[in-house]
Amino acid sequence: MVTLETAEKALKSVYLNVVADQLNVGVNPLLAKIEQTNADVWGKEIIKLVPYGLNGGIGAGTETGSLPTPASNNYDRFKLELKNLYGTIELSDKAIRASQSNTGAFVNLLNAEMEGLLKASKFNLGRMLYGDGTGTLAKSAEDVTTASATIKLDSVINVMEGMVVDVISATDGSAYPDLTGVRIVSIDRVGKTITVNANVTSKIKKGDVVTVQGSQNNELTGLGAIFSDKDLYGLSREGRSWLSPKHYENVGAISSGAIQSAIDYVDEIAGSQIDFIVCSYDVRRAYLEHLALTRTNLDYMNLDGGFKALSYNGIPLIADRFVESGTMYLLNSKDFKIHQLCDWRWLEGDNGKVIKQKAGTATYSATLVKYADMICDKPIGQVKLSGITA
Repeated sequence: MVTLETAEKALKSVYLNVVADQLNVGVNPLLAKIEQTNADVWGKEIIKLVPYGLNGGIGAGTETGSLPTPASNNYDRFKLELKNLYGTIELSDKAIRASQSNTGAFVNLLNAEMEGLLKASKFNLGRMLYGDGTGTLAKSAEDVTTASATIKLDSVINVMEGMVVDVISATDGSAYPDLTGVRIVSIDRVGKTITVNANVTSKIKKGDVVTVQGSQNNELTGLGAIFSDKDLYGLSREGRSWLSPKHYENVGAISSGAIQSAIDYVDEIAGSQIDFIVCSYDVRRAYLEHLALTRTNLDYMNLDGGFKALSYNGIPLIADRFVESGTMYLLNSKDFKIHQLCDWRWLEGDNGKVIKQKAGTATYSATLVKYADMICDKPIGQVKLSGITA
């Protein structure tokens, strides 16, 4: 007979390894290339000494002259708090009891919940890789003069039906009480609006921020933070040229020459070897058109995780929905690491149980957790092209 103990064993022994593997290498090709490590994790923080520039104890001299003055490596210290990444499944007591005498039905119930968790987790992890850590999904595109459950956004790339979100005031950074933990029930992707399941009384202002529930300033430090002009990893960029990556703006038409110029720049300036290119879908279409016009053969590559990519001189080039329109990133994936306290684990109670009854309800929940954040050791070795015309 199927029981909660049966589900408990299944989640620990059957599902955990599969889910962890999928979330580590199956989210997208970029995450699959980034090393995940327990190094440099101290308590709740990542503290990492990072070298930059060259050792200065080098010189040439005369046969009897003084030797070069020693000048050791340059180091700076990165410091980040580990981010708390969660994913929760829920099983009703009624559903469990209904499948007690039917193992197949119970397996289907668990499979459906785990597949839903994987789909949502992959979406959000993939999105965080390109975010700036603030959790911003989109911003309100206009002032709302009357209270409405429909909100016009500047972009709908990062939102999906079913997401539970908060709307944050741009004025004081606080969440609107009637727009906290509300669910997106409909998206107009042409008109760029979302509709939430809330009785809204607030009048939203242009620039107000939509985030995943409780995620404001709690997400991974992604590419958006690396390519911003704000402090990075606890350090000011002022006086630290190596902390600022190269950004080519208003590129115009994409071409092999534009891509190669960016690759040559970081090789020349930082000695960085670009090994991964990711762009928006419109940029990939423009690049394919460029190849067709120049009658260049298309080459494809198979990547870890079962992904397939175009090849630019042996460098994988992929498109990702979370890259902003008209943008391409050229990265050295070896400079990136995800520092983690542990790999994905089920959150356990004092009794070691992972399935817990939700207080005051006839439902049970289990939560998957990982404490981690991403660091780029060499920001100067990365490049962004924006303003690419399709």
